[in-house]
Amino acid sequence: MGLLRLLVLAMLASKPGVTGGAEAVGNASEGLLEFSVGKFRYFKLNRPFPEDAILRHISSNVSFLIFQIHSQYQNTTISFSKTLLPNTSGTGTDKGLVFILRPEQSMCTLYLQTLDAEPVQNMAIPLSYSERDPIPGGCNLEFDLDIDPNIYLEYNFFETTIKFAPANLGYARGTNPPPCDIGMERDSRWRLLYDVYQYFLPENDLTEEGLLKHLQRMAEVPQVKANAIKVVTLTANDKTTVSFSSLRGQGVIYNVVVRDPFLNTSAAYVPAHTYACSFAAVEGNCSSLGRVSTKVFFTLFALLGLFICFFGHRFWKTELFFIGFIFMGLFFYILITRLTLVKYDVRLILTAVAGSVGGIFLVAAWWRFGILLLCMLCVGLVLGFLVSSVMFFAFLGNLKIFHDDGVFWVTFSCIAVLIPVVFMGCLRILNILTCGLIGSYSVVLAFDSYLYTSLSHITLNVLKRALNMDFHRAFTNVPFQNNDFIILAVWGMLAVSGITLQIRRERGRPFFPPHPYKLWKRERERRVTNILDPSYHIPPLRERLYGRIAQIKELFQKEQPAGERTPLLL
Repeated sequence: MGLLRLLVLAMLASKPGVTGGAEAVGNASEGLLEFSVGKFRYFKLNRPFPEDAILRHISSNVSFLIFQIHSQYQNTTISFSKTLLPNTSGTGTDKGLVFILRPEQSMCTLYLQTLDAEPVQNMAIPLSYSERDPIPGGCNLEFDLDIDPNIYLEYNFFETTIKFAPANLGYARGTNPPPCDIGMERDSRWRLLYDVYQYFLPENDLTEEGLLKHLQRMAEVPQVKANAIKVVTLTANDKTTVSFSSLRGQGVIYNVVVRDPFLNTSAAYVPAHTYACSFAAVEGNCSSLGRVSTKVFFTLFALLGLFICFFGHRFWKTELFFIGFIFMGLFFYILITRLTLVKYDVRLILTAVAGSVGGIFLVAAWWRFGILLLCMLCVGLVLGFLVSSVMFFAFLGNLKIFHDDGVFWVTFSCIAVLIPVVFMGCLRILNILTCGLIGSYSVVLAFDSYLYTSLSHITLNVLKRALNMDFHRAFTNVPFQNNDFIILAVWGMLAVSGITLQIRRERGRPFFPPHPYKLWKRERERRVTNILDPSYHIPPLRERLYGRIAQIKELFQKEQPAGERTPLLL
C-alpha cells in the first residue's frame, strides 16, 4: 500500500501544473490533497480518514515554504510524517509548518488529520519565501517544533496573550542556517523587528464562512499591512509576548510580521484567531454569552438611569440613591471579586444589595445633615470617573507610560477629581450634566448585555484593571463598527435631550431643594403651636399605633352575648 502511494505521488509530480484562481474548493480523491503555492483551498477532514497532501512545482528560487491550515474551533493535526511526533507535528485551529527546501527539491508532502468526531471544515495555503526573507520561528527554543512559525494564543476573561518564537535570517538552499545566539552584530538575527497586527471580524459574526474568508486577509504580508491594525513593534531584545484585552464573543485575528530592515524583506507568521469564548461549552458558550442575571441587573439599572437622565435634578433624592448605588456597588464588586471566590450570580446579587444600601445611606445623609457640597462631590466624582474612562478608552489607554499601574491610577484619579473642582462654581450645571451623561450611559450598558458593543469597554477596561494585576500590560484596542456608531448616536441623543430638557425646565426655580430635616422640624413645631391647624388635633404617632393595635386585638375577641348588662347596686 505504501509503494502504491509513492507511485501515485511520483505520477502527480510528473504531470503539468494546474492553473487556478485565488481559491480552490474540492474533495480529496483517494485520500490525496493537492495544493498550489499561494492558493487557498477549502476541504473537509474526517476522523477515520487522514489525508496525504502534496505540493509540487516549487520554483527553484524559493528557499523555504510555510504551509498553514485553519479551522474555526475544531482541532486539526498537520505533520511532516505519518508518525506523529512533538517536534514534527502540530495540533490546533491555526497551525503551520516550515519546509526548508533542499537543492533541486520541487515537491513537498505532508499529512493532515483530525481527532474530532465531527467533520472539520478547513482552509489551507502554502506560501513561498526566498533566501533573503527572514524565517519565522527559525530561532525557536521554547516550543516543540524545531522551526516554529505558529502564534500560541491563551485567553481568560481579562486578557488574551499571544506568544511566538524568534525568527532567524534567511539562507540559501543547501547552506547552514545562521547561528541564533552567537554575537549581536548586524549580520545576525538581532537586527530583526517584529510588527504585531490585530484584525477584528464583523461584530456578532460567529460564522465559519466569515472567519475563513477574513483569515485570507491575514495570511500574506501585503494583505496584513493593508487590512490590519499595527499595535506594537518589538525588537529582537524584547520579550516575544504581547497581551490584549479579551473581547468575549468578538472575533479577533492576530499576526506577526518579521522584518529585516537592512534587506527590506519580511515574512508573516501563521495567523491565530480567538473569540475569547468556547463554542463547545454547555453554559456560557459563544452563542449565548449574556447571563440572565446580567440582563436583569442592567435592564433595571438602565430603567432607573433613563429616569435620571430626564428627571434626575427634579427628583433629587432619587438621583442621590442612583449615585450612591453606583459608588457603593462598584466598590463592593471590586472588593468581593478580589477577596473571595463567590460565583458571578451571587456576586451580582450582593452588589445590588450593597449598592441599594449605599444609595439609601446617601439619601439619609442628605435628609439628616443637608450638606450639599458633600453630595455634589459624590455626583462630580461619578461624572469624573466616566470622563476619565473615556479619555483612556479613546486616547491614552495604549500609551506605554500608562502600562505602569502607579502612573495610570494617579492620572486617572486626577482627571476624575478635576471635574467636580472645575464645576464647583456651578453646581446645578454639574448635577444636570451628570444626570444626562451617566443616566444615558446606563442604557449603553443594557444594550451590551443583549448585543455586543465596544462602548461598554469604556468602563469595563477600568474595572478589569482594578480586578486583575496583570491587565496593565494589555493593549485595549476594540473594534468600532456599525453597531457602535448606532449606539453612540443613541447615547448622544439621550444625553443631549435629557440635559436640554432639565436646563429648560429648571429655569427660575431654586438651584437645589432645601434641607429636608430642617423643613420637617419646622413643620412639626408649627403643628404643635398652631391649634387652628387641623394637624394639631391629630394624636401623636405612638398613640395612633396603640390605637391600631387595640383595634386589631378586638377582631380576635369573642362577641359578648346580647342582653342587659346593668351592674348590681350596693
